[in-house]
Amino acid sequence: MKRIAIIVLDSVGVGELPDAHLYGDVGSNTLGNTAKAVGGLKMPYAQALGLGNIIPIEGVPQTTLAQGAWGKMAERSAGKDTTTGHWEIAGLILDSPFPTYPNGFPPEVIEEFERRIGRKTLANYPASGTTIIEELGEEHVKTGFPIVYTSADSVFQIAAHEEVVPLETLYEWCTIAREILQGEHAVGRVIARPFVGEVGSFKRTPNRHDYSLPPFQPTVLNALVEAGIAVHGVGKINDIFAGQGISTTTPTKNNMEGVDAVIRLLQEKQENCLIFANLVDFDMLWGHRNDPVNYAKGLEEFDARLPEILGALQDGDFVLITADHGCDPTTPSTDHSREYVPLLVAGPSIKSKDLGTRNTFADVAKTVSDYFEVNYETVGESFLEVILDKEDDQK
Repeated sequence: MKRIAIIVLDSVGVGELPDAHLYGDVGSNTLGNTAKAVGGLKMPYAQALGLGNIIPIEGVPQTTLAQGAWGKMAERSAGKDTTTGHWEIAGLILDSPFPTYPNGFPPEVIEEFERRIGRKTLANYPASGTTIIEELGEEHVKTGFPIVYTSADSVFQIAAHEEVVPLETLYEWCTIAREILQGEHAVGRVIARPFVGEVGSFKRTPNRHDYSLPPFQPTVLNALVEAGIAVHGVGKINDIFAGQGISTTTPTKNNMEGVDAVIRLLQEKQENCLIFANLVDFDMLWGHRNDPVNYAKGLEEFDARLPEILGALQDGDFVLITADHGCDPTTPSTDHSREYVPLLVAGPSIKSKDLGTRNTFADVAKTVSDYFEVNYETVGESFLEVILDKEDDQK
């Protein structure tokens, strides 16, 4: 039996990429800067796996006795969004970034959307999701007009009060927007952003739903499923891949539900399988809101669950912990940042190895395909022999 658990700590970058200046992200270092902002992180279990060997992290020292393999990965694709990062992890490289709309969506998009939903919209400009419902929530409640907004990322977001617009209707509107946003306007994601509450105390709910473009080519997930190897998505993985290459999905409402799901799947699925999880709170709740204090708490909460995750692994299994981009909560920007991402690999058979700086996130896809002995072509290079020390075993 062969099993891998990939856990994506959404937005936990580890320092600016060489081209960060092209994205306005010079100085970004989500993990390092967050640690500095709170006077040091307490992550003893990740430290034991080699987290502090990747970059200097206050409170997380280096170790010469790492219990896993460590390194960092550069993003080869253009962009710095969730879809791009996850697709590259799964083997796809984007030559051009998804379109963004710093001045709002053009009339041909908004007018068609309004025509098809039968009502006007509010906003149509880049904004913070929490700020815009404070600014326009009252008008939305009075009129029933959805709040449409974007960000520096390639997203078309629709906010609506759950008591004004039923969730089923909001999700239907998102499906309509996804149908419209094709071709030159093919944004990476359409996102439902429901909220509740009264004027002055509106609050977003966990009933968010993402509508991603389907991947433009098969990913390693497709290759696994076609070979009869199950892929169990946790969190928004199913949404990110538009359901392609996903055998089962477990929606979650927060990080700890995601960790619970990973552990439960490791305990229950006695089969060849990939468990692919996204822990979104780092990005959604703390990165975009420039909240390093709670970002740090979230990191420490995840670290405290690592023994449970590692304890659920069986011989031959391994867990791979990484990220999809950065979202430094200590910089003035509230948007994603163009950063390296961490790479930690641990399991009963994993050797203590420095994996160095990988040239692409797609190295994960190639490693996964090699492990399961499934043919999948990608620009990534496998590090399976390194973490299993096969080369040394053959000497």
